[in-house]
Amino acid sequence: MIDMQLVRNGTKVVRSFKPDLVLVRQHAYSMAQGEDFRSLIIGLQYGGVPGLNSLHSIYNFCSKPWVFSQLIKIFQSQGPEKFPLTEQTFYPNHKEMLTTATFPVVVKLGHAHAGMGKVKVESHSDFQDIASVVALAKTYATTEPYIDSKYDVRIQKIGSNYKAYMRTSISGNWKANTGSAMLEQIAMSDRYRMWADSCAEMFGGLDICAVKAVHGKDGKDYIIEVMDSSMPLIGEHVEEDRLLIADLVITKMTQLVTDTHPPQPPLASSQPQQIQPQPMKAQTQPQPGPGAQPKPASQGGPCPATGPQGSQLQNPQQQSASQPQKSPGPPQQARSASTSPNQAFKPGTFPPQQPRNATQGQPGPGTAQRQTPQLNKSQSLTNSFSVSETPQRGNGIEDEAKAETIRSLRQSFASLFSD
Repeated sequence: MIDMQLVRNGTKVVRSFKPDLVLVRQHAYSMAQGEDFRSLIIGLQYGGVPGLNSLHSIYNFCSKPWVFSQLIKIFQSQGPEKFPLTEQTFYPNHKEMLTTATFPVVVKLGHAHAGMGKVKVESHSDFQDIASVVALAKTYATTEPYIDSKYDVRIQKIGSNYKAYMRTSISGNWKANTGSAMLEQIAMSDRYRMWADSCAEMFGGLDICAVKAVHGKDGKDYIIEVMDSSMPLIGEHVEEDRLLIADLVITKMTQLVTDTHPPQPPLASSQPQQIQPQPMKAQTQPQPGPGAQPKPASQGGPCPATGPQGSQLQNPQQQSASQPQKSPGPPQQARSASTSPNQAFKPGTFPPQQPRNATQGQPGPGTAQRQTPQLNKSQSLTNSFSVSETPQRGNGIEDEAKAETIRSLRQSFASLFSD
């Protein structure tokens, strides 16, 4: 939470609010009177308010020699060919300003903008006079070799948008930003882009920055300064640059909201993983072990198998032949019905042996061929498939089987009435 004191109609009003983002578009500090806003930057930093650029970088830009020291690190890492930085000498106070290596030089007093506090010195006596002015200002000073420039170059970077401008002085002033000057946009070269990208990495990253360089009459470029989000917009594309800054602010705020409240994964995505094994368990059935006893078939009839083949349906002839199996009667009736040549033997557990009755008549030829000896489980399953796949016999064999079935039924009814 931030408390800000305002003056409305001569009355002080205190407002308490929580900003989502702060866009700084003016200099946070200048040695000019009434242009020191560093206390506001510190207050916003205390409130944990994100900024564009970051408040950390804005506070670091409140001292030009401090920023130039970062340019020196880039110059040392990339070399003078890729990053041609001009020479600069720092004097912490006037007592150290005894002499300089070459003349003419440009003396910059303290921290100022827009050409303020810059003096061109061409002799040693003039340099001593400037040192006395620095003593009265009670500040530091820097000196740079004077470059007879042909034009100035400015490379600006707003997010991922790059522009390059060339400014040529018309009034003849050695300061290109003072007096009349001609401004035009030039092509963005890879070298200029590399300058902007290198400076954008300062102080944790700069979303908005600009690099100022001087193109001398000797044909060489000299980087003299870098600016942050407080850079002025110039050229014919000012409105476009403002829209780019607005889009950058929206993108930054969206990113902050996403980082603060990450999206929750949908709960429905984990449900198929939990219920997927359930239908698989319902489809699989336990197989009987080697030591498990098979279930006895009803009246000598074979039990249906647990495998996929056990679910096959019988044809109409097999169903008609198996009907006597359900009727109550002695074992002879069920056995003669189960050994009908038209009934397919279903694979599964083999039926238990049943004793033959002496009163039963001799089975016909078709019945004798269909009887199989007692086999183990694997053999019975194999034989069941082979038996079910054998072609049906002729009409004579079918007639004998029907006659045998009728005789068995008569004997069963006779035994029932006799009892």
